[in-house]
Amino acid sequence: MTTKNANQLFKTILKESDKFAIWITDKVGTIGFFITIFAWTVCWLGWNMFAPQQLRFDPHPAFVLWLFMSNVIQIFLMPLIMVGQNLQSRHAEIRAENDFEVNQRAEQEICELKEELREIKELLLKLTLDKKNN
Repeated sequence: MTTKNANQLFKTILKESDKFAIWITDKVGTIGFFITIFAWTVCWLGWNMFAPQQLRFDPHPAFVLWLFMSNVIQIFLMPLIMVGQNLQSRHAEIRAENDFEVNQRAEQEICELKEELREIKELLLKLTLDKKNN
């Protein structure tokens, strides 16, 4: 019985939309994404607080447009991230099943090796005793 590559198996069952959800989940969960969102927020709020009055487009202190944009981003990312996490969980289950099968085969082979070693040990003991008696 050959060992299956869980990663290859998982890739074969993914649709393009699944791959996109995983890609989004992988990107959003990085420090780079956090820094990008943080910088965007600081720039947006800073501009609308300290830029000349006629250039401000989202008045301080409400920042209604910033709140709206942030909520839209969250609304779109939340379900995508959840889908990506579910897919990653499915991948983990495939890997776990594969590991379990490998562990079962290894256990069976170890039991067989122990039995063979026991037989060899008995034969060596028998040979040693026969040598002493002769």
